[in-house]
Amino acid sequence: MTQPAHGRAAPELILASTSRYRRELLERLRLLFTVVAPHVDETPLPGEAPIDLAQRLALAKAQAVAQANPEAVVIGSDQVADLDGLCLGKPGDHLRAAAQLRSMSGRDVVFQTAVAVVCQSQSYAQQSLAQVRVKFRDLHDAEIERYLRAEQPYDCAGSAKSEGLGIALLESIDSDDPTALIGLPLIRTCKLLRAAGIGNLP
Repeated sequence: MTQPAHGRAAPELILASTSRYRRELLERLRLLFTVVAPHVDETPLPGEAPIDLAQRLALAKAQAVAQANPEAVVIGSDQVADLDGLCLGKPGDHLRAAAQLRSMSGRDVVFQTAVAVVCQSQSYAQQSLAQVRVKFRDLHDAEIERYLRAEQPYDCAGSAKSEGLGIALLESIDSDDPTALIGLPLIRTCKLLRAAGIGNLP
C-alpha cells in the first residue's frame, strides 16, 4: 500500500484497545494518543490457529477504529497463548485461569503478539508479529492457587502476568521484542509508526 507522505504534521494517534497494559506500554514512547474501544468480536474462527487469530484480531481492531477516524493513525494489537496449536486467551475467571496454568505446567508456550497500524486516509495498513517462547516450571496446584489469589490475572492471555508475580512461574523467556509478552511489542510498534509518519523520539 502507499506509504504516508513525510514532512507533513503528524496525524492523530489512537490506540484501539481498552487494555491498561497496552496503554501503559505505549505511554513509554511519550507520544500523545487517545484510547478508543474497537468493539471487535474476538471469538476464534473454527479451526483457526493461534498465530492467525492474533494477526486477524490486531488488524480488525485497528481497522474498526480507523473507519470512524480515517485521518488518524490507529494501533491495534492482540495476544494469544499458543499451547501446541491450542488457543489460550484471557481466562476471565479463577477456574479457567487455574485450568490454563495446569495445562502449561512444565511446558513451552508461544505467546503470539500481533500489532497492526492503519491510517485509512493514507491507504496505509501494516502489521507485524512478535513470538515469545516461554518455558513454565512444573507447577503444583497449591502454587497455582496462591499465585491466582495474589495476582488475579484473569484479563491476561494464558493467565501468566510476567510483569508481576507471574514471573515466578517461569523458567525462561525467549524473545527479540521484550514488551511483547506484556501485550504490545514496542520495537515492532515503533517501526510501524515510523513508516506511518510518526517519529518515536518527540
